[in-house]
Amino acid sequence: QVQLVESGGDLVQPGGSLRLSCAASGFTVSSYVMRWYRQAPGKERELVAHIPSAGGSTNYADSVKGRFSISRDNVKNTLYLQMNSLKAEDTAVYYCHVPTFGSWGQGTQVTVSS
Repeated sequence: QVQLVESGGDLVQPGGSLRLSCAASGFTVSSYVMRWYRQAPGKERELVAHIPSAGGSTNYADSVKGRFSISRDNVKNTLYLQMNSLKAEDTAVYYCHVPTFGSWGQGTQVTVSS
């Protein structure tokens, strides 16, 4: 059974950093495309970052390029999102997603506020 569990969300001041984790079970993260999405209150869910299964390059929404970095640890079977230089507009619930299975985690709340 495919399961995704996000963690790492928190309240952080503007300019701060967070690292989100998505612990996966039921499949191997290195073998599949994986993505991070976010949804702010009153807005649609949007794609933040994409990592291919093998080769290729990562992709990011224009709003986070140069600040966010997606990666995975194949030993821990975990997907990460390193978020730096956080802004108030990054406030949202963040979800990891595996398109092949249509699976979503429960989300983790990130709030950027002074």
